[in-house]
Amino acid sequence: MNTGVTPKAPVPDIAAQITYAMRTMGVAPIPRNYELFYEAYIGSNPALTRELSALGSKATQEELDTLGEQYFGRHHQSRIMENVHSRIVTELDGLLGLLKQEQSSLESYNKLLGETCTRINNKSKNSAELLRSAITLLQEATGDTMAHGEKTVESVEQKSQEMAEVRKELDEYKRIANTDSLTRIANRRAFDEKLAAIYDGSFNLPLTGLVLADIDHFKKINDSYGHPVGDKILASVATVIRTNVRKDVFVSRTGGEEFAIIVDGNTPDEIMQMCERVRQALELTPFKNSRTGVNYGPITLSLGLCMANAAEDPGELYAKADIALYCAKNAGRNCSRQFEDGMKKDFTKSWLIYRR
Repeated sequence: MNTGVTPKAPVPDIAAQITYAMRTMGVAPIPRNYELFYEAYIGSNPALTRELSALGSKATQEELDTLGEQYFGRHHQSRIMENVHSRIVTELDGLLGLLKQEQSSLESYNKLLGETCTRINNKSKNSAELLRSAITLLQEATGDTMAHGEKTVESVEQKSQEMAEVRKELDEYKRIANTDSLTRIANRRAFDEKLAAIYDGSFNLPLTGLVLADIDHFKKINDSYGHPVGDKILASVATVIRTNVRKDVFVSRTGGEEFAIIVDGNTPDEIMQMCERVRQALELTPFKNSRTGVNYGPITLSLGLCMANAAEDPGELYAKADIALYCAKNAGRNCSRQFEDGMKKDFTKSWLIYRR
């Protein structure tokens, strides 16, 4: 299923092929099923592809969900997120209860102050006796109120600590959900969010660029040496990319042998220089099995850049960066290209097929 090298001829619409495969197998057209079939289609996980094919035309939703949990863990993570959300709601309810108790205690204390004031203003009683009674009453009430307040403060602090722990768990789950397990960089889910955010007003569009990168002839590598070797090469390529860009540059694996880089705060020339730095670093990186002496290299990248101000929205930005990548492939691979008007447009993948 992995096409590996970008073809020179126009390819069929991926979304249509996936939808057709799901319909043929009688699979419900829901997002989590589409995600499963997409991953199988691009061939990023051969074991998943084989197991999904083995289900044939009688796959049940339970079997599909089991595969999804086994290979992605996202359905399981969704349940974890729901549990964390439930715990946060419980902690907030407890905190609200404490604040209501404190409010009730203060209202009772204020009422007592008012009653004491009324008694003091009643001139029909002996002044000394009245003052002694009022002072004793106020001392007891004030002591009780202060003790209750201290207890409330302690309880609120405890609740705050518990909520902070839940928040840390939630942040960790989100980090895991947005990390590619093989390469340890951001995954397509994180890329979707980052790409969509480019046009929310927080980015300087003329100085923001999207780079799509693709390992050249990766299918040949998998076919020649096997997927375990291919997986190690993917992880190494991710490390090379990450090492040769700034720490604040967003780097992700978007599927199979494809990577995406989002750069903010650089001119087109500077981003192209970054692309060339990454490309040359990878070209010079040795890929050799130290035990067997087998040389898997050279491993090279083709890269396509489009600046955010050259597009109206995330979908168009992705499509134009993909056109630039296609032109780099068509120019002989192992090179970088920036999108320009007039570039060949008959091969584009819509970013929308990645959306969940």
